[in-house]
Amino acid sequence: MKTFARFYGAHPLHLLAMGFAFALMGYVVYVAGIQTFWNRDVWWQSIAVWFAGAVVVHDLVLFPLYSLADRSLSAGLNAVRGRAPNIRLRISPLNYVRIPLMGTALTFALFFPGIIEQGSDTFTTATGLTQEPYLGRWLVLTACLFGASAVVYAVRLASSRRPS
Repeated sequence: MKTFARFYGAHPLHLLAMGFAFALMGYVVYVAGIQTFWNRDVWWQSIAVWFAGAVVVHDLVLFPLYSLADRSLSAGLNAVRGRAPNIRLRISPLNYVRIPLMGTALTFALFFPGIIEQGSDTFTTATGLTQEPYLGRWLVLTACLFGASAVVYAVRLASSRRPS
């Protein structure tokens, strides 16, 4: 087992799980037909094209942007610490900003068409509702995420300062 793990890099169950996942994917492609994944009539609507585009956009555009944002956040925190060297934080606030920011960004990406009211006529026709509440609800969700994170950080800070 150790020789296999050294050669493969993981436990044999990982190889089994990956083989099962690829077999399942092959079966789905076979059953659904290749037309589902590649539309010859309208090529830009194909799942394969959108997936490849998403990979390229993520790796070449989004990843550098949110890496830069994370580095800026870390540098800003270090700059604040540098101005007050006598203050030692037991608990770093970095993750208490990262997590709600990530949740905000993901929900924005998920509900972007509703937030900017794209396709409002079709949405109203299909549901009888409007897309007006999307922006307000996303802002409330963002405020709740950052508020909950701030409360958790305050509780962690208060509990770390108490003598045990």
